[in-house]
Amino acid sequence: MKVGIAETPLSERIEQAEMEIERLNDIIHGMKDKGSIGEEVVRTSDSVRLKYRLEILKAEAEREMKCKRSYVKNVVGMISAYFRMAIDGAFPQLPQIPIPILPPTTKKFGDYQCNVAMVIAGKLKKSPKSVAEEILVHFPKETGVVDSLEVAGGGFINLTLSRTFLQEEIQGLCLYGFRFPPPLHFHRILVDFSSPNVAKEMHVGHLRSTIIGDSICRLLEELGHQVIRINHIGDWGTQFGMLIAHLQERFPDYLTEDYKLPITDLQSFYKESKTRFDQDPEFKKRAYACVVKLQRNEPSFIRAWKIICDVSRMEFSKIYSRLGIRISERGESFYQGLMESLVHELKTKGFLEEDEGRWIMWGGSEGKDRNPPLTIIKSDGGFTYDTSGSLPTLYSLFIITFLFSYRYGCSQVQN
Repeated sequence: MKVGIAETPLSERIEQAEMEIERLNDIIHGMKDKGSIGEEVVRTSDSVRLKYRLEILKAEAEREMKCKRSYVKNVVGMISAYFRMAIDGAFPQLPQIPIPILPPTTKKFGDYQCNVAMVIAGKLKKSPKSVAEEILVHFPKETGVVDSLEVAGGGFINLTLSRTFLQEEIQGLCLYGFRFPPPLHFHRILVDFSSPNVAKEMHVGHLRSTIIGDSICRLLEELGHQVIRINHIGDWGTQFGMLIAHLQERFPDYLTEDYKLPITDLQSFYKESKTRFDQDPEFKKRAYACVVKLQRNEPSFIRAWKIICDVSRMEFSKIYSRLGIRISERGESFYQGLMESLVHELKTKGFLEEDEGRWIMWGGSEGKDRNPPLTIIKSDGGFTYDTSGSLPTLYSLFIITFLFSYRYGCSQVQN
């Protein structure tokens, strides 16, 4: 079925019709004064037809404005509210009870069915049918949504929707699409999703988080909220030590200006470095040393890190582009500059304890008796996942919470 929409706005069409009526009236009255037109002709003139068209246009304009102002309605919610009013009126002594509104088993029972009368009958020791009839007596009249109500056997209340209401809702959908009502309060909302790891391929878990996160963002944006899309990528940590150590040996010219890493498959490069890390103790030692130097922001190691991240970022972008994903990167590296401040704060407040050259923190109310400690600083001076994992949470709690009203979603459980 094709719904036609006039190209000229209805308000302009009405104005044009009114002007045409005035012009024809002037002509008709002029002809009548001269005796060249009779009363019968006046009654059947174009003026009459134009007035009829004008009434149609006005009615169409009213319907259009009504649809334009309306939003997609929660029909089940509206019906539940009507039943709530009826129950409160019929049985004010009852506490709030659930009101199930369900599709009927067959079409002959209408559009929806409610069995709340059976629940109330059990509480009041009455017959379900008499309870249902009492609810119908107090059901709001002229809702514009409900066309008819009837009590079926066993106390079921069958409800049929107004066809006029449905027609207007469908017309609004055809003309203006699916429109949500504006929220009572607008918020800035942070949604953290996707979160792939640099130098690794995105797996189905990342794709799932990406699609769900983007769906949440689109829904919230459609509702009018300001949404901040954050991609908390894994672009820091021990794996970069082994990647940089492997890069230094495989491509010693990487520090050359405008050097482009001749790697098309970063996943294979990662596997090579991981194999060496697991099997070669000397390589493993160099990898750990590279992590520490990276965390200290030594220029050559920062350069190597950026080269690796850029290769991964290009691969991620292909997937995001294909899925139409808009997202702002906020990797683990973002928090590195805050780590020293965090450690200083924890030391000042007495949360850290030195243990064989490392700094640890006990968590939970039971302390040392029940929970293993968090290692905040390793014996070689490097930070751990306990440190980098705590900062995003603290950042969200103390900074994001201050700036934004809510924080939605998390792609992975943080241990």
